[in-house]
Amino acid sequence: MATAKVQRIMTQPINLIFRFLQSKARIQIWLFEQKDLRIEGRIIGFDEYMNLVLDDADELNVKRNTRKSLGDSMEDSLERRQYNLDDEHVS
Repeated sequence: MATAKVQRIMTQPINLIFRFLQSKARIQIWLFEQKDLRIEGRIIGFDEYMNLVLDDADELNVKRNTRKSLGDSMEDSLERRQYNLDDEHVS
């Protein structure tokens, strides 16, 4: 039986981040100095230093097996802004 060789290519980290941004995939970030905490969310922006902007982010505590929401999702804050704008124009 013939075996096919799988060719592996080295991908730049910035390109991988861009791919996650395009696919709107939910990612998990492992923190370097806090082994028991992880951040999970969707990338909606980043810069050349690989600082990330996440939407719908949660803080996961691996030891306690808990999940805490971090801020509002972009959709929630846009809905709230729309509501506030509509409310201001009512006479």
